Amino acid sequence: MNATIPLQAPYQALALQTTCHAVNRCEDQASTRARMQASIDRVHRQILASKAFIGADLKLVVVPEYFLTGYPLGDSISGWAVKAAWASDGPEYQRLGDLCRDCGVYFSGNAYELDLHFPGLYFQTSFIIDDQGHLILRYRRLVSMFSPTPHDLWDRYLEIYGLEGVFPVADTPLGRLACVASEEILYPEIARSLALRGAEVLLHSSSEVSSTRLTPKDIAKRARAHENNCWLISANSAGMLDVDMPNQSVDGLSKVVDYLGEVRAEAGSGESMAAQANIDIGALRHYRARPGMGNMLARQRLELFAATYAGTVYPANTMLDAQGQVLQPERAHFAQVQSSTMASLVSRGVIASE
Repeated sequence: MNATIPLQAPYQALALQTTCHAVNRCEDQASTRARMQASIDRVHRQILASKAFIGADLKLVVVPEYFLTGYPLGDSISGWAVKAAWASDGPEYQRLGDLCRDCGVYFSGNAYELDLHFPGLYFQTSFIIDDQGHLILRYRRLVSMFSPTPHDLWDRYLEIYGLEGVFPVADTPLGRLACVASEEILYPEIARSLALRGAEVLLHSSSEVSSTRLTPKDIAKRARAHENNCWLISANSAGMLDVDMPNQSVDGLSKVVDYLGEVRAEAGSGESMAAQANIDIGALRHYRARPGMGNMLARQRLELFAATYAGTVYPANTMLDAQGQVLQPERAHFAQVQSSTMASLVSRGVIASE
């Protein structure tokens, strides 16, 4: 990808730590959609207030994972698709487009989304909307324990969207932007695939367990930023309401990490705009263009690892039947596939049997 879009001056980015008002207890679709609308309105007000404090150069806002809905608890896949998933051109995107135009920001979030090519399923989708209200990037989470992914429908998905649709990067005046969803920060291959397609800023919507100690995800944020010489904007929830889980279990750790793996800003607990920092893409490009031990992208020797990655661990296409038609699995499907995968790894000697 060649640089074609002129950069803006350095700008402020915000990982907005906001509370998730879950829809699990909503009794019908009307109440679910009303709660989503109320959440968008609240986030809209929070961004306007944050921009008034931070300054007019706040140009990029990232919000937490599934920030309008929470996650399915006891719902079937098809039931959650009806209850909480957005249409790919639905009113939620239109309303968020209005927010972006009004606030003058690029906005990245994460939602459960329908796809007409795969009826009865949903994908966990990270997205970017520009400051004119246009959806400029849609990324479907590739590694998930409990949700359908493009990999589960791999052959069909590639036919429809191609590999560039799996690893999209948006070239913008704020730099080349890409998304990593939640737990995927633990999988270095995803961030590396995006960086090798030009990504300079990784937008990470998360809803993760917080701790006063370093967590695996929090370590991974620093690692992904450093090893790919990328900025990383990571927004966590400020708690999750209207679920039985203790509300503040997912609270804190929103942060901005620079391309050397240094944390530039970090939020404590509760709703917060503290995770804000100045993003200088020109400085990043200068660093990437200079020889040295710290230029991690220029030192990659991908051929060393090609044979290792050519094998299979977790199988593709587990939600397609023999004729390539989409299956609608029960929740037990995910544990069953993982169990068979672990058995295969034991038989191959990758995992030692007990």
